[in-house]
Amino acid sequence: MTRSWTARLHETPRTRFEASTFAPKPAEERGLARDEVRLLVGTPDGIDHVRFRDLPDHLHPGDVLVVNTSATVNGQVDAVLDGDPVVLHVAHRLDDGDRVVELRTAPDAGRAILDAWEGAVVAVGDVRLVLREPWPSGTPSSPTGRGNRLWRASVRGDLDRQLDWNGRPIAYGYLDHRYPLSAYQTVFGFRPGSAEMASAGRPFTDALVTRLVAAGVHFAPVTLHTGVSSQEAGEAPGPEWFEVPPTSARLINGSRADGGRVVAVGTTATRAVESSVRGRHVIAGRGWTDRVVTPGDPPRVVDGLVTGWHDPMASHLLLVEAVAGPGLTQAAYDAAVAEGYLWHEFGDSALLLRR
Repeated sequence: MTRSWTARLHETPRTRFEASTFAPKPAEERGLARDEVRLLVGTPDGIDHVRFRDLPDHLHPGDVLVVNTSATVNGQVDAVLDGDPVVLHVAHRLDDGDRVVELRTAPDAGRAILDAWEGAVVAVGDVRLVLREPWPSGTPSSPTGRGNRLWRASVRGDLDRQLDWNGRPIAYGYLDHRYPLSAYQTVFGFRPGSAEMASAGRPFTDALVTRLVAAGVHFAPVTLHTGVSSQEAGEAPGPEWFEVPPTSARLINGSRADGGRVVAVGTTATRAVESSVRGRHVIAGRGWTDRVVTPGDPPRVVDGLVTGWHDPMASHLLLVEAVAGPGLTQAAYDAAVAEGYLWHEFGDSALLLRR
């Protein structure tokens, strides 16, 4: 049996991959405008290396860009568990007011804490969170077999106020230092709710959006509030709240009927629109989605993807492969590694089109 492309990518020399390709800071801190990050354009005809501001040259009039309007919130805050300092990641607000949380080691949130327990109390200032059960409900222990990573927690006190006063954007150890919440917003984000940035939209600027509209490219806004992205190897994304408005559904369906391509800006936009597909059409919808796009359950509407670069073995890579196909995805990642593209939320981008 032929090995999967993710397995082959995993064999890339890890020291070079990890040490040299993680973007340590936003483009602006590297002397670039947001839309000056590198853009790899991958199609069945081959690979091109351009800048993100060249995106209009690679789309057609009538194409639709599906964009996520979710804005990033402060989701990381220092906390105490059983007398010991921890870092708390706060994600979704559930329908009954409970929150989805992740506990990570202090002070740098370097790894998940997997030995918490039901009934444990986490203190954030004067707020108390009680871990009720693993989330999603019925979740088995983590792929490592060491315990639960995400928890449903009841909240006693004003957690939002604590996050406003003392919280910060969720960040990980590959960044050179902390950056303000404004660095984690996109031009499309106006509905606060994402624990981590829907980062595929970050390189867009007002000027670039104007050029795309003038070139006949349409924009279909959707919303998907992201959870925490620090999944372990083999861990699928959890449920997330989404909305596809009627105007966007009509725009996507009309463009497809006229031969236009549907290009999702990020895995989040892909998940949102594919969660509202019935048959071969998009319908308006909202609520919690557990749809996971994979090669075994591929997209029915999305033809292409604007995306950042994901770690080997990350679950997001299965979505990328499902959209672009295994051959194009492998070629794109091989080229990105060879050319030194920068990974993660402040890194470079790709446009992958299967037709």
